[in-house]
Amino acid sequence: MRDIAVVAFAQSEHSFTDLGWTEADLVMPLVNRVLAATGLQRSEIGFTCSGSNDYLVGTPFSFVAALDTIGAWPPIAESHVEQDAAWALYEAWVRMQHGDIDTALVYGFGKGTVGDYGGISSLSYDPYYVAPLMPGDVGMAGLQARALKDAGFDVDPDPTPPPPTDGAAAVLLAAGDVARRLCARPAWITGIDHRIEAHSLGSRDLTGSASARQAAQHAAVGAGPVDFAELHTRFEHEEPLLRRELGLAEQAVVNASGGPRKADPIMATGLIRIGEAAARIHDGSARRVVAHAAAGPCLQHNLVCVLEAAEPAGPAEPAGPADAVRTAEAGED
Repeated sequence: MRDIAVVAFAQSEHSFTDLGWTEADLVMPLVNRVLAATGLQRSEIGFTCSGSNDYLVGTPFSFVAALDTIGAWPPIAESHVEQDAAWALYEAWVRMQHGDIDTALVYGFGKGTVGDYGGISSLSYDPYYVAPLMPGDVGMAGLQARALKDAGFDVDPDPTPPPPTDGAAAVLLAAGDVARRLCARPAWITGIDHRIEAHSLGSRDLTGSASARQAAQHAAVGAGPVDFAELHTRFEHEEPLLRRELGLAEQAVVNASGGPRKADPIMATGLIRIGEAAARIHDGSARRVVAHAAAGPCLQHNLVCVLEAAEPAGPAEPAGPADAVRTAEAGED
């Protein structure tokens, strides 16, 4: 695996009212800032990937309008995920593993003030038994909060969501020597993984999160001490649950930035967690941090990213025939 690091991060000033910002208004200043921080030109970006949701802004192909701020001519290598931009970062990280590009630009944006997020989120639930009830994100979170309360967790069974927010974020990734040249203290991605559970709440234990736990294990969160953690906790009851499932020690500082409770620009909130965690590496206040992004009702889909100041040890030795068989069997399981 190639050594890849976050070398620059920028986020917008988030607004709790609709200021009439367009996608270009949100994205362009951030792209300019991460490029200026590294000295790169737009033409030097090997891959661009974004995350957003057209339903939120009520505009078809809104991501194309945002792409205009990047400059898509001459043609560029670009992709988009209908998901929080944390998953766009994962796609960019995978793309960079091919070895033919050394840099990637990732950004996400959301305008939560212009749509009914409760109604919009209901559209993604089970179309037969849940979506027709239009429970919304708060109603679904309430089911989990009550389950946790009944299980002995010290949480409020009536969750309150963060206010709707407009905002965006951008991250620049670089590999190997390029990362070392662009950033004095790169935040190396030493582990990243995401897992998803069944969308039916009746088939899940709401007092736990198997997907968060598995993602943390595969990202090797427990391989060393964690100084800071940025968790995608839109509701207060999610923090103690994630602390347990990610195996975070009590001394680990969670959401020092304020977290999603302070600003929640849907489709950029998870990417901001990665950027805020990386910023702790950049400024020298941490050596090892964890970032987490979530999607779906009741922490259905979880992405965990470990970033470190110390450079990775490098690629492992090629597996022998027996190791290859065991690896294949583990993958099938």
